[in-house]
Amino acid sequence: MEAVPFPPVYRPRPYVRPTAQLAQRRAVATPDGAAIETYVYAPSCEKSHAADASTPILMLHGNGEEHGIFGAIIDAVVTLGYTVIAPDSRDQGNSTRGTKAFTYETMTEDAAAVLCELGVTSAHVLGFSDGGIEGLLLARDYAHSVASLTAVGANLIPEGAGDISWIPEYVAAQRLWAEKGYEGAVLEDGYPVPSPNEAAKIAEHIELMYREPHIPAESLRTITCPTTIMAGEYDDILASETLRIAQAIPNAHLLFVPGAPHNLPKVNPNSVVRALLATIHRCNR
Repeated sequence: MEAVPFPPVYRPRPYVRPTAQLAQRRAVATPDGAAIETYVYAPSCEKSHAADASTPILMLHGNGEEHGIFGAIIDAVVTLGYTVIAPDSRDQGNSTRGTKAFTYETMTEDAAAVLCELGVTSAHVLGFSDGGIEGLLLARDYAHSVASLTAVGANLIPEGAGDISWIPEYVAAQRLWAEKGYEGAVLEDGYPVPSPNEAAKIAEHIELMYREPHIPAESLRTITCPTTIMAGEYDDILASETLRIAQAIPNAHLLFVPGAPHNLPKVNPNSVVRALLATIHRCNR
């Protein structure tokens, strides 16, 4: 019997998980049976260092990640007195899949459901990568729930993410391993290969980036909250795509972080904190 080749193995860049006080952890149930594991980080005392900290910050992470990628950012804003709501997106982190189609619209509905479940009527939204796409949809379709939006490394169409030609072969390899692979495989250096179940999940998540999103730029003109659209100078997202998003949203601020790649929350969290706070402060002008 011919051996099944290992699928491509992604080694994520290490990151600092949040150390701020975890005030609440809750699994938010959706009508289709998913459980969206949600983490609420809050200041250790009631005193706030920021005049506008009464509105919480909702943080939405990228594809295949979990909320902990915002660790340094969570710690920084909680120290300033803000409460952070950080869900693990559907079928990622500690959240489950449910039965609905795996789309950006579905995950945006999940984010809105999290706010509703927590009794939050309005939040500042920080979204990175896939979370940035969801942030755009949230600000467009749930405008009453979004006080401000900081979208990092988002795109409106698959091609806006740059070279996506590798995805079909990558997904096929993951699906082959999901069908014919085995548990406990490791690379020569001992790094683990995804299990068949994990490979099936990876295939669905990565394929999402190949077929979606399809957001008409003109539909973003209804977004009226203070907005910052940002990306790294060397982001995977095309600079023209980032510019197109910023130009579509009235009065949006555009920011490219010099020398930075796509993973801004991991490699340059301070730039994200500065942009987020500046966007929040525009709410009070």
